[in-house]
Amino acid sequence: MLLFGLGWALDAFEVTLIGNVLGALRQHFGLGSNAMSVILAAWFVGLMIGAAGFGALSDRLGRRRVFLASLVLYGVATLATAFAPNLAALLVLRLLGGIGVGAEYSAINAAIAELVPSRSRGRAAAIVLNFWPLGSFIAALLAWLVLSSLPPDLGWRVVFGLGGVVALSAAWFRRHLPESPRWLIDADRAEDARAIVAGIEAGLTTLPPASAVPVVHRIRREAGQFGRLVRQYPGRLLLGAALDFAEAAGYYGLFAFLPIVVLPVLHLPADRLPLFYLAGSVGAAVGGLAAASLLDRIGRSWTVGGFYLATALGLVLFALVTGLGAGPIMLGFALVNLLATGSWIAAYPTFSELFPTALRATGIGASVAVGRVGAALSPFLVGYVGARSMPAALVMLAGFWALGAVAILIWRLRGGIEARGLALEQLSAASARGV
Repeated sequence: MLLFGLGWALDAFEVTLIGNVLGALRQHFGLGSNAMSVILAAWFVGLMIGAAGFGALSDRLGRRRVFLASLVLYGVATLATAFAPNLAALLVLRLLGGIGVGAEYSAINAAIAELVPSRSRGRAAAIVLNFWPLGSFIAALLAWLVLSSLPPDLGWRVVFGLGGVVALSAAWFRRHLPESPRWLIDADRAEDARAIVAGIEAGLTTLPPASAVPVVHRIRREAGQFGRLVRQYPGRLLLGAALDFAEAAGYYGLFAFLPIVVLPVLHLPADRLPLFYLAGSVGAAVGGLAAASLLDRIGRSWTVGGFYLATALGLVLFALVTGLGAGPIMLGFALVNLLATGSWIAAYPTFSELFPTALRATGIGASVAVGRVGAALSPFLVGYVGARSMPAALVMLAGFWALGAVAILIWRLRGGIEARGLALEQLSAASARGV
């Protein structure tokens, strides 16, 4: 689990890197709010493509291959961003980097669900996902140190360069990640699965390598994955898509709010922006740990619904302090990020475990892809509304989170499964009365 957690921290490092240097990019390229939104949108479109496309590949070729491929792709793209000669090149490289990170979203959440026993699956998955605040904290700290020490025109390039080196170096550690035993069993490779499980139980650091996937099995898995998902599990897919859309639009809109609205309105220098993200990362760690402690205690639905609703209310309260200056805004951001992080850390294990093994990464990828549509649109909406009223922009984001709370409520009212304590095989077999 530690390797999965470190991989997730690396994803957070890469995802939040762009937000920390957006102020410096604004100065370097002379960007307005719409242009900054385009940079963020390019990244989110990449996440959408990577989650949808590589999610299906992860179900066909295995989780481990996607882990390694995604790492190399976004590592190379991030390193190359440091040498981007113009804005167009930067947009293309951010798109490619987003594809790599999007690939990770579907594969890692599928693997976590498949490797952890049912009695502690929610807590263990949430703990792994809680490495996200660690990665975002390191990204913010690195950006603050570099941007406060170097000229902004050079600083943002150094930040991306270091980010790419970190990503590529992590490939050395990822070589130890095992293939999912459940995926191997589904691929008619029971012997390989037993070898992986035996290696994990023995505490081996080097596990048996993955052998080639039989061609016949690949062809069988390629036929109609998404169609089967829609036909057999429409309610689960709708829940995953709704929860991810709500959190992605609300979460990334919140992070876009700082560079697009707060920075120009308060006339803050670019090297101040990472300090807001540092404060937000501290709050995120608390929220993630709270979600991890609740998922297997009070259940998925109560945890997810409670956090989403609390985040919506927190944003409304945050809107009331935006006129008090930078200090209250930083504190409000940290508190709302606490709730927002608890929300999505609770949501990912909740919808990930509902899909059967053969379709899990495809289902997660489809849900994440829908979510990235919200993430791509949110910066433009935040910029448009925030230019007229900062409080109104935050109330709008509260509406996205309220949508997620309504989605989990409808799921339960329609007889949707509460997965706490249930084995994945039980979840796959349950009909859930048509949902």
